[in-house]
Amino acid sequence: MVSTFQETKTKGFRPESEPINSKGLRLDPRGLLDIAEQKIDWDLLDTLAGRSLTSAQDLDRNLLGELCKLGCLLELTEIGQSHPLDGKTIITAFFEASTRTRLSFESAAHRLDAKVVSVPDGKVTGVAKGESLEDIGEMFNSYGDLVIMRHTETDSVERIQECLMRPLINAGNGSGEHPTQALVDWYALLKWRPDFLLPEPTKRPVHLGVIGTPGSMRAVKSFVFLALLFESHIERISIVSEMADPLGLELNKADQASTIPIQVCQDLDEVLPELDVVYMNSLAFLGDSYRDLDKSFRLHRDSPFKDGAIVMHPLARKNELDRNLDDTNKNLYFAQAAGAVFARQALLVSILGRLRALPDHLHYLTS
Repeated sequence: MVSTFQETKTKGFRPESEPINSKGLRLDPRGLLDIAEQKIDWDLLDTLAGRSLTSAQDLDRNLLGELCKLGCLLELTEIGQSHPLDGKTIITAFFEASTRTRLSFESAAHRLDAKVVSVPDGKVTGVAKGESLEDIGEMFNSYGDLVIMRHTETDSVERIQECLMRPLINAGNGSGEHPTQALVDWYALLKWRPDFLLPEPTKRPVHLGVIGTPGSMRAVKSFVFLALLFESHIERISIVSEMADPLGLELNKADQASTIPIQVCQDLDEVLPELDVVYMNSLAFLGDSYRDLDKSFRLHRDSPFKDGAIVMHPLARKNELDRNLDDTNKNLYFAQAAGAVFARQALLVSILGRLRALPDHLHYLTS
């Protein structure tokens, strides 16, 4: 199939897909748009206007797919001259340390011409003097149009929403969830396997492996919630964990409603040769502190991978993911991080109701 975007170089599209990660697999966003025949359901994306995103369960498969297609479109488009978020102010409130999430959100906002008001460290806010999240939410109503918040406390989302009237994007709440990390993860996965957008796979369904404890690892938990939406495309999920019940209450409930079988094992080397996709993270949030992934769960160039298998990781990594994998075709984690700006741009434009502020030719080509 010849991509429509190859014929529109004069209309603001980049002539080629520019590499955005220095090592590992490089993903071409045109594949996802081609398999969808360059169609985007703008009306479905419009339903996100004014809504919050606090859990991966706020997204269904169709919404996830449309956001990822829009992300691909934005990745291929010189968008800055259109100023789609001009006049909007976004608050990034990070009461817990962050590198990739905060910077990719702020980069996404700035590239769309929004203004950003940032809380880079909770210690410099009234929280250090005992101010409540409920009162902070009330103040945020006057300061911005959308709030992106990360917090160490799992109940922080519910507390700030008691008074916050603006849309809220949860950027990580204790051991709760990290829904936009899951969006970023699936943005990379769908570019790797565009046929996941189709009702039935054109390739063999994948065996997905998750290393860690999803019940206490918020990024992993949100990732698995979305994985359970792809029943035709995922053959089974293997959780490699030192715990007998690593899913936790919420994921166990979601698992019971899905037809995808989930198995739990403790020996990574035993199951690794069967896995098509390996998703890992370095940290579990237990109580009020983080714990590193068990030292027995580590990946390196000589690990017994299946041919064609890929490794995903939300980063930052520690010793569990050896740097000697970086230059291999197993490395999808750099592509994950590189695509974060575009996936989050798609979300910001949709929630702030500015889809119609995108260049007219994007709507013409994809309607």
